[in-house]
Amino acid sequence: MHGSGMVLLILVGIAFAIFYIAASWKVLVKAGQPGWGALIPFYNTYLLLMVAQRPGWWLVLLLIPFVNIVFTIIVLLDIARNFGKSAGFGIGLFFLGVIFFPILGFGSATYQPAKPAAPTM
Repeated sequence: MHGSGMVLLILVGIAFAIFYIAASWKVLVKAGQPGWGALIPFYNTYLLLMVAQRPGWWLVLLLIPFVNIVFTIIVLLDIARNFGKSAGFGIGLFFLGVIFFPILGFGSATYQPAKPAAPTM
């Protein structure tokens, strides 16, 4: 790739990243969390756990290979449910988050948390 093509690719990547961060920011704000948290690695995941009504210590589980896949799906299903969306939407968040998070953030979905999840160990 030549210089101008590489610059265009970088600019598109930056624009896409800004769009995705803005969508994540909106999701957090809708859920009553600080939107700026979308900018901070690990803290943004912790905030998503809060949106999903899961304990903060699950962040540790999300760092364990293979275990993280199962717990990520659970968290995303909970987030979808708390925004009044279906389990299918939660699976969409897992496989196509770049499409489904903007739908959640910029769409009409409102945060309506279910009863708090049962306490876990």
